[in-house]
Amino acid sequence: MALIVQKFGGTSVGSVERIKNIAKRVAKVSGAGNKVVVVVSAMSGETNRLVALTHEASEFPIGREYDVVVSTGEQVTIGLLALALKELGCRAKSFTGHQVPIITDSQFGGARIEEIKCERLTAELNNGVIAVVAGFQGVDPEGNITTLGRGGSDTTAVALAAALKADLCEIYTDVEGVYTTDPGICQDARKLKKVSYDEMLEMASLGAKVLQTRSVEFARKYNVPVMVKSSFTEAQGTLVCKEDAEMEKVVVSGVTYNKDEAKISVLRVPDRPGIAAKLFKPLTEAGINVDMIVQNISHDSHTDLTFTVTKSDFKRAMKLVKEVAAQIEAKDVVGDPNIAKVSIVGAGMRSHAGVASKMFEVLSGEGINIQMISTSEIKISCVVDVKYTELSVRVLHDAFELGKEDVTEEK
Repeated sequence: MALIVQKFGGTSVGSVERIKNIAKRVAKVSGAGNKVVVVVSAMSGETNRLVALTHEASEFPIGREYDVVVSTGEQVTIGLLALALKELGCRAKSFTGHQVPIITDSQFGGARIEEIKCERLTAELNNGVIAVVAGFQGVDPEGNITTLGRGGSDTTAVALAAALKADLCEIYTDVEGVYTTDPGICQDARKLKKVSYDEMLEMASLGAKVLQTRSVEFARKYNVPVMVKSSFTEAQGTLVCKEDAEMEKVVVSGVTYNKDEAKISVLRVPDRPGIAAKLFKPLTEAGINVDMIVQNISHDSHTDLTFTVTKSDFKRAMKLVKEVAAQIEAKDVVGDPNIAKVSIVGAGMRSHAGVASKMFEVLSGEGINIQMISTSEIKISCVVDVKYTELSVRVLHDAFELGKEDVTEEK
């Protein structure tokens, strides 16, 4: 007998018919003698609909009431799935975030899980009940409903798997696993049999939409094996696990892209201690995450500073930065929402030279200008004009021969 946490995304539960099909899959696993916890998202399109309603009611719909509204989609899904399971003769019970409870901080719209109290779920599982838990939501110490940010159901599932010491966490989605890149852009994109936590973390943070970043952080921290599979086929998925020697042989494992980026440049910033802190502090206080940062060489005691934020935070960030720029007597603030970040990821970069130069040469050969560069041990990211996104992905995928099964040696 194993304890398995299964998570089904919005597409997987996009209609009552699909929910009934999911119920059959869950019942089969439970019928084999396993304890099962099922985490579900809202039905596809439902969260977007709820978010749109908040924008109709308010210009900047953030905070407690925003979470009250957008968290309701998951409550509908858990009730429907529990009903469908009961129809199949299973014992099932639905749980919202506060009924588990999943305790979070009070950062509405992007709360972080602080604790999961497992006693109630454990008791139900021991009694043969399938626990159907709402993803994406929790409750803060004051009893307020909170949400974990878009894609937060993945985080809920992996966090539950860690707290319950589950044997496996299965993430079911509309693709059959983790691919070397988006199959919609490259026809020869190849499904990976397994990928390391670090590689998956980079891919998730760089735009790969298979798993949410914080879910991978949880998996790595608590060593939770995660299997990414399709809700619609029986194909073998991709295992996200600890890095092994075989993974290190692969120079580049994947190419990712993210069009949800915007660039902000602060021109002629006084180059003295404390200025950067003044510039970024209001963004931090507003809960706006800054991604890539580039500062030019100082001339005449002034410098230019450029950074990226998500498109959804762009307008708010511009407003805050312009206010600070006036205070520090910077010359101007300019923004560009028409950019994309294209990245290559691979554990083998640690031990192979020349990967960065090859990436730059490939993009240059297509006349693609690189606006910003960011690197880590296992990834290289370049900001390019959004119109070159797909071309960049294709030429990099080809250059690093990711369509081939054996890509263990740098050419």
